[in-house]
Amino acid sequence: MTNKKQKIIVILGPTASGKSDLAVKLAKKINGEIISADSRQVYKGMNIGTGKITSKEMGKIPHHLLDIKDPKKQFTVVDFKKLTEKEIQEILKRNKTPIICGGTGFYIDAIVKNINFTQVGPDKKLRKELEKKSVEELFRMLKKLNPARSKNIDSKNKRRLIRAIEIAKNHKITKSQNHKIKENKLSPYSLQLGDKQKYEFLEIGAKTENEKLRKLIHDRLIKRIKKGMINEVKKLHENGVSWKRLDDFGLEYRFISRYLRGLLSKDEMIQQLETKIWQFSKRQKTWFKRNKNIKWFELKDYKKIEKELKEFL
Repeated sequence: MTNKKQKIIVILGPTASGKSDLAVKLAKKINGEIISADSRQVYKGMNIGTGKITSKEMGKIPHHLLDIKDPKKQFTVVDFKKLTEKEIQEILKRNKTPIICGGTGFYIDAIVKNINFTQVGPDKKLRKELEKKSVEELFRMLKKLNPARSKNIDSKNKRRLIRAIEIAKNHKITKSQNHKIKENKLSPYSLQLGDKQKYEFLEIGAKTENEKLRKLIHDRLIKRIKKGMINEVKKLHENGVSWKRLDDFGLEYRFISRYLRGLLSKDEMIQQLETKIWQFSKRQKTWFKRNKNIKWFELKDYKKIEKELKEFL
């Protein structure tokens, strides 16, 4: 008799789509614990800008991988995979259901597709060569090597571009595979899959129409600014987080740091930031669109989500 795979719920979707609230609601229903799959919410002191769930919003549901890293230090997808696998085991030992919730598609793929990152170590010689290049040159290089990854990366983040090129150079993609990647028929990381997955996943996508999502993004941005997001970024810098590092975090931290340095007016900052968040949400949608296993629901269809969950568990 074959052992039944242990089951894990994944709640995903673009920014501002209501993932966190849905995850808490489901966790209460199925006795679950939540693991955050957000590349910035791991950092301490980055609360308003990342939309980190508050203690009150958690509703006494345990949340993991929040506030675990100093923002001056790096946190990678490799770190995420290692820590998430550990958290999954701990949650299962407590006879609870792990719920992975977030919008960082690469992090979610790392777990669901069991991507093997150990094959590509740092290449000091290559990194030294790439450091001399501008972010524009690096982005063009990545676009040639792995077009799909170039669609879903921060094109101004030099560190991430260098690492993506490093990985791409170690995983050569054929013309046929490249064509499939361009048409969203193949994940750019499918060539790095690890051992057979020991878990079974139900991936639920929070679906929101574009017009509604755009309004949610606008309203949330204004609310966060009123809540003190500018002071949050200012405080991070006062506590030793460099302007460059804040720029690397992208979106809220990039544009607010530029405003604080006098490079943008407040109106310019808000306008440019809102545009970039909207563009980011579209990139998230593009990433998730490739995964045909995701079951998309509007949050108002909670009964349908509940039914899907019941059938899965």
